[in-house]
Amino acid sequence: MLREIVLDTETTGTDAAGGDRVIEIGCVELLRHIPTGRTYHVYINPQRPVSEGAFRVHGLSDAFLADKPLFAAVAEEFAAFIEGARLVIHNAAFDVGFLNAEFARLGRPPIAPDLVVDTLTMARRKHPGASNSLDALCNRYGIDNSRRTKHGALLDSEILAEVYIELLGGKQADLGLVLSTPAAAERMDASGAPVRALPRGERPAASRLTDAEREAHLAFVAKLGDKALWRDYLGEPTP
Repeated sequence: MLREIVLDTETTGTDAAGGDRVIEIGCVELLRHIPTGRTYHVYINPQRPVSEGAFRVHGLSDAFLADKPLFAAVAEEFAAFIEGARLVIHNAAFDVGFLNAEFARLGRPPIAPDLVVDTLTMARRKHPGASNSLDALCNRYGIDNSRRTKHGALLDSEILAEVYIELLGGKQADLGLVLSTPAAAERMDASGAPVRALPRGERPAASRLTDAEREAHLAFVAKLGDKALWRDYLGEPTP
């Protein structure tokens, strides 16, 4: 089963090689491109000051981060959450560079490049020459990002998950898969009995006949007599 983690980070600055550190990680889990509701989110004490430029972007201050866990304390649970999944990241080189620098400090293996999908690269291929920032993509696809007054790793991951589905071809690409999700399999009727979802080809179509049209049809069939084929075909009782 295809498992993906949409991931975003916030950092103390823009230079991982120069010692800037990760201060926030946000993840959203997808199965077959559908959000499962599972997320991972943590703030991290970077053990160094947040740059003024980075603070203007995300609003995470040194005072706020002072009592948060070190990366070493969360590395195991974070690695376990993303294990075996494909990572979906916007401008992936930035986030992966920072995460791999954090893993290297602990002697942990890096994130393999073949496990990463860069939605910025996808967007540039699909919309060459256009702005492909996360905000620009939200505007292009009609995704509500009004809550995004500041960058935040979990919120940005949630928004990016919607953008990613649109880059893949939109929500219609998942029609027919929704019924195979655990939530769909547990649907109940009013009595509490499980409801079996019919395959798309077996679902009965809703009637579009008006009452007047139905009455006119019955009157027409009545004129044809008791042996009218309509009665056998529709299972209508003879008078």
